Amino acid sequence: MADGKTITIETGKLAKQADGSVVLKTGNTMLLATVVSTKEAKPGTDFLPLSVDYQEKYAAVGRFPGGFFKREARLSEYEILISRLVDRALRPLFPDDYHADVQVLISLISSDKDILPDSFAGMAASAALAVSDIPFNGPISEVRVAKINGKYVINPLRSELENATLDLIVAGSAKDINMVEGEMKEVSEEEMIEAIKLAHDAIKIQCQGQLELAALVEKSKVKRTYSHEEHDLELKEQITKATYDKCYAVAKNGNPNKAERKAAFDAIKAEFTATLTPEDAEAKKAFINKYFHDVEKDAVRDAVLNERTRLDGRKLDEIRPIWSEVDYLPSAHGSAIFTRGETQSLTTVTLGSKQDEQLIDGAVIEGTSNFLLHYNFPSFSTGEVKPNRGVGRREVGHGNLAMRSLKQMLPSAEENPYTVRVVSDILESNGSSSMATVCAGTLALMDAGVKLKKPVSGIAMGLITGKGKYAVLSDILGDEDHLGDMDFKVTGTKDGICGCQMDLKVDGLSYQVLAEALEQAKRGRLHILNEMNKTLDAPRADYKPHAPRVVKMTIAKDFIGAVIGPGGKVIQEMQRETGATISIEEVNGVGIIDILAENKEAIDRVVAKIKGITATPEVGEIYKGKVKSIMPFGAFVEILPGKDGLLHISEIEHRRLEKVEDALKEGQEVEVKLIEVDKKTGKLKLSRKVLLPKPEKAAPENSAQAN
Repeated sequence: MADGKTITIETGKLAKQADGSVVLKTGNTMLLATVVSTKEAKPGTDFLPLSVDYQEKYAAVGRFPGGFFKREARLSEYEILISRLVDRALRPLFPDDYHADVQVLISLISSDKDILPDSFAGMAASAALAVSDIPFNGPISEVRVAKINGKYVINPLRSELENATLDLIVAGSAKDINMVEGEMKEVSEEEMIEAIKLAHDAIKIQCQGQLELAALVEKSKVKRTYSHEEHDLELKEQITKATYDKCYAVAKNGNPNKAERKAAFDAIKAEFTATLTPEDAEAKKAFINKYFHDVEKDAVRDAVLNERTRLDGRKLDEIRPIWSEVDYLPSAHGSAIFTRGETQSLTTVTLGSKQDEQLIDGAVIEGTSNFLLHYNFPSFSTGEVKPNRGVGRREVGHGNLAMRSLKQMLPSAEENPYTVRVVSDILESNGSSSMATVCAGTLALMDAGVKLKKPVSGIAMGLITGKGKYAVLSDILGDEDHLGDMDFKVTGTKDGICGCQMDLKVDGLSYQVLAEALEQAKRGRLHILNEMNKTLDAPRADYKPHAPRVVKMTIAKDFIGAVIGPGGKVIQEMQRETGATISIEEVNGVGIIDILAENKEAIDRVVAKIKGITATPEVGEIYKGKVKSIMPFGAFVEILPGKDGLLHISEIEHRRLEKVEDALKEGQEVEVKLIEVDKKTGKLKLSRKVLLPKPEKAAPENSAQAN
């Protein structure tokens, strides 16, 4: 590569029964990628059944997997996100009429802890396809581009990313870019375009390397023949003639209601179907659906390009009507509704303690996360009936994009000592639900009192091209995403971009069009921010009354054990007595304590207890102690938690005592002064007598006569 680093791809040694397999190596990181495709498509399949799975083997880093079974389990969210990156880069490059099952598996089999494997997975998968006989219009590759200390770096080391202001994964072929995803610290549109250009230069080199490897493999020189589609060209022409103009009229009419538009298109299809005999209609049902979909797609796209108007009647750069509300849920720590057109998110914020942090236990990525964002997409949001099978890859991907965008504007740990969980439930969906999540998330965080540096909004951009024309669309509908050529999500503040995700379905996106899309996205983003500000323009001054409060304390490392106590006895007793949640850890040679409770009194009690445990008794100080036990020679008084001193019988009062019990009893609170600490034993000597006024001496009986 241009920076002097070497990437090696080899084939013919491992997994030779797969249709294609390669081992990619850079440093000590090695990826095994395999691809297998069935010879025939399943009957009735009219799409590409592609599955991509990326998995990290724990042996690659010399570790045991966690859990009871001690073996690799289902994919983690991190592995799912990498699988999605590869899938989105590969899918557009398969032939449109190829419908056989394709399975791509990528395994991390050796890991260099300073080399992130995610930016090499796409190249490994593409190389496996390149050396196979599976039809594929590649190769493609992926690279990471980061801006570190003002300079762009291709595939930086993991340790270098800590100072990055821009972190993108870019995928494409030698000719075009087709996928971008990443996070940024309020960068400009110009910086982002420059980063993509530099990434493409590296991609071209990696694609050339794959072509040279494939040229050495005999199997790859002749791709398999296939016939996965049947056609009735006469029926296709009939449908086009009978329905195109009617579909164009519906598209041109600009009805903002999704259900009514669908009903209008369905009526056109039903009208044509009625012209056929019942037998033909049933026999050709699949063809009718396919060809009518193609006509509808062409009509909608042509209407946009010719009329410069959209399905719902908006102008190309017009944003749908927006309304929002905060503090909708009285018991949540923060909540917001954000509605844009027919897309709606109900988002909540929950504030927790350090004990609520998410444990990340991957083969490569380990640690904890104190900011979580979960995105839910129930079927009712689109008026459909589907079984709930749990979180899917789409939910993981959309939630990750929103999380990475909002994370850039979170306050420092000192300003925000909480673990924060944001949950976006999509209640209605007609495009851009992930961007609605960003907007609702911003409002809910500010409603909760989290001191965001700046509000963040998001917008999804679309593109339609054809016949020498193009149209960039702001705030796209679900139909425009499905029928268009681009889905480009951009998030940011008033001052710059924080996150992006772009998928292209068409060859060739000039940097001029990309720059236009980004500039149009900026205008839309600022408009949305302005609408959000009408509801709430800054974080609330304080947290909700029912939200927990967190206080941080720092103690000397030597006192950590004393605060925890034997077997956790001391800390558990404090939690039981006060209802607070207490966590303690050693960081940089000191003890950091987080105390979380729903009332100030509980926190104050814990703070006082810990201060007592960690305090060092000082000679001359006065303490309010409690008599713990009485002995013939004096009393032991607890002046600080776990610290007792001896109050000798001679130091209790000025008068001579026969028994300690004449002045004190167990459990009694008494003020004492620390008068000495034994240098050898550390024992404490106390006095009560020195705090009491001295009694006046009685006058002699015959003093007057004597005078």
